[in-house]
Amino acid sequence: MNKQQPIYAIGHRNPDTDSICAAICYAHLKTELGMNVVAARAGTINKETAFALRYFKAEAPLLLTDVYPRVVDMAMECDLKINRNQNLRELANLFRKDGVKSVPVVDDDDNLVGMVTLGDVAKRYFEDLGMQSFADIKVSLREMAHVIDAQIVAEGEMHKVIEGTVRIAAGSMQTITSSVQPGDVVLVGDRDTHIMLACVNTGTACLIVTGNGSIPAEVQTAARQRHTAIFSVPHDTYTTARLINQCVPVSAIMQTDVVRFRPTDMLSEIKGLMDKHKHFYYPVVENNRLVGLLSSESVKMPEKTCLILVDHNERSQAVEGIEQARIIEIIDHHRLGGMQTNEPIFTRQDPVGCTCTIVADMHLHRQVAIPPQIAGLMLSAILSDTVLFKSPTCTQHDKEMAAYLAKIAGVDIQQYGMELLRAGSDIGNMTGTEIAKNDMKEFLIGRYRISISQCSVLERQQVLDRKPEILEALERLRKKEGYDLSIVMITNVLEEASMLLFNGSPTNLVGEAFLMDASQNMVYLPGVMSRKKQVVPPLSESAKFLIREV
Repeated sequence: MNKQQPIYAIGHRNPDTDSICAAICYAHLKTELGMNVVAARAGTINKETAFALRYFKAEAPLLLTDVYPRVVDMAMECDLKINRNQNLRELANLFRKDGVKSVPVVDDDDNLVGMVTLGDVAKRYFEDLGMQSFADIKVSLREMAHVIDAQIVAEGEMHKVIEGTVRIAAGSMQTITSSVQPGDVVLVGDRDTHIMLACVNTGTACLIVTGNGSIPAEVQTAARQRHTAIFSVPHDTYTTARLINQCVPVSAIMQTDVVRFRPTDMLSEIKGLMDKHKHFYYPVVENNRLVGLLSSESVKMPEKTCLILVDHNERSQAVEGIEQARIIEIIDHHRLGGMQTNEPIFTRQDPVGCTCTIVADMHLHRQVAIPPQIAGLMLSAILSDTVLFKSPTCTQHDKEMAAYLAKIAGVDIQQYGMELLRAGSDIGNMTGTEIAKNDMKEFLIGRYRISISQCSVLERQQVLDRKPEILEALERLRKKEGYDLSIVMITNVLEEASMLLFNGSPTNLVGEAFLMDASQNMVYLPGVMSRKKQVVPPLSESAKFLIREV
């Protein structure tokens, strides 16, 4: 399960088109360069991004709701297991061959039914120093013959389940005939013909001649007449008796009350159980089927999930559990947000309008061919982030790269760009909560923890009609997540303007930032289209001069 864990290229929570497409396209670049990188996402795909993925026939990245270490990250594939119907000799061979101390027990459908350990075998051995009774254990003559390496001289009823006891023919004729019962299995060494015949005539289920002793023809004839099996084995009587004890099926000694884990269980949540039970291996099951084994040693020093962050570099915007992951690269076009790492890493941060402009540059720099699908996705991200080149964050390089990618993708920039923006600009089917959380990012501005979401519309009235609903959703979001202030920036693509709706405190932060009346929890900002360049900086400056409201 944990072989060659991939590196995940992943964008921020509540991802936008750039976040998703950058993850896909950067994973493509790294894969072409020989690395095992998988595109991932930290949230739901919005309508605009879904349109781009459909248009260019691309699959959505893998959803990672968090990167906390889980059982699936540590568990190893379970090639070592034993069926409940296999016997103890087969189990012993597994222990000797693989040097393990415990083995999962499964049924015919690979469902976990128990665990068996060396300790269980030892306990069985010491508790059963006498001869084996098969009264409560279903073992056939054929199964026993296999275990003791027998040559079958007379078959008898090989399919029959043994119901008697294993006995050794020792002592006088009278002793033997009085002790042997019908259905028993009798071991004889180099005894005379009369002893062997006497055992057969008592109704013995099987006569086992040890040490490859000779078996007279008349004994074989009598056995066939009475449907008694005769086995010839190469082992001495003591060894044969011990091997017969190993005919017992694993199900007879296995533990059925087994501590088991699921692949999705967090390591932090199972360590208590592991400390309590102190097993070396724990089975991992999915829908009760055995899918792996978890070593207690591997949990002591868990391997961290390796991440490449795209389109963000602030811990508050990253996938849950980022503090327990290993960040190996950051590819971004935003301000530095104070992300700290435990080791030097590769970073690429350019002041352009879109992360995918950087990713396209890196394809060209490393001379990696850009397929039409990848070109189309990077183009979609550029058109989305720059709002079809209208955003102040757009650079000449973004425009040049978009033109280059459009040729590869085979699309008209203006026509496709409007289709893309139109796909993401209809908020009619979105709930107030979806609007409040669309492309949401968290910022620490001064002393204030603020969420700023963004979505696009083509008609201002769509927003005004739903203002109460959106403000109510912002307040619920703010209280639930503990933000000081929650803002949604709704950008009108045609007007090239944005409306900020907000709830929380300080109540005058937005008004002070834009020198406008914000008493109705809304401001209209002509020419404002960029969150990072036209909204966050004014809020940051305003926050420096405000005293936190109680």
